[in-house]
Amino acid sequence: MTRSIAWFAMTFLAVGVAGYAVVSLLLPGARTGFVEELFLDTPVAIALHLGGGAIAIVLGALQLSKKFRNKYLPVHRRLGQVYILSVVVSGSAGFLLAVESTGGLVSHFGFGMMAIVWVSTALVAWQKVLGRDIEAHRAWMLRSYAVTLAAVTLRIYLPLSQIAGIPFEEAYPAISWMCWVPNLLFVEWFMIQKTRKAAGQ
Repeated sequence: MTRSIAWFAMTFLAVGVAGYAVVSLLLPGARTGFVEELFLDTPVAIALHLGGGAIAIVLGALQLSKKFRNKYLPVHRRLGQVYILSVVVSGSAGFLLAVESTGGLVSHFGFGMMAIVWVSTALVAWQKVLGRDIEAHRAWMLRSYAVTLAAVTLRIYLPLSQIAGIPFEEAYPAISWMCWVPNLLFVEWFMIQKTRKAAGQ
């Protein structure tokens, strides 16, 4: 029951962020000043990043559903391929955006490393499933989706930093790391606990 609630909460936030990305992509009048500036400076990169990211964050949530996976395995496999392609497209575009990101070198490296880790974990997950190592595939997909969810955590940290009175210029470099590194650490902790529980420790 607890896992089901967590999955629904995660999926709700993921769909919300995807909706925001699609609106920003298709409706120029709905863009924030920050996003509009990105469209003016790097239109192709931001369009690919938003479009690919929207697909990845929704499909990734669906792929984590055990019920869906067991009932529609062929569909799960096809959607998994679309997810990986979306991550590669969005992550590659994100890397290009990171080079010009606000916040200086800290932000450049933070978002740049996130893009590299995001694409790498997805490709390793793909390689593992091709080698029929299903357990390893699932572990790497969890890592990949943890980075995908940076789109959610970033949009939680940004308003919280503003509420706390931290200037955007100071908060953004830290958030470029905070939005994805703790997600990965949580997933690693989760998998360790799961392994221990299975071993009866």
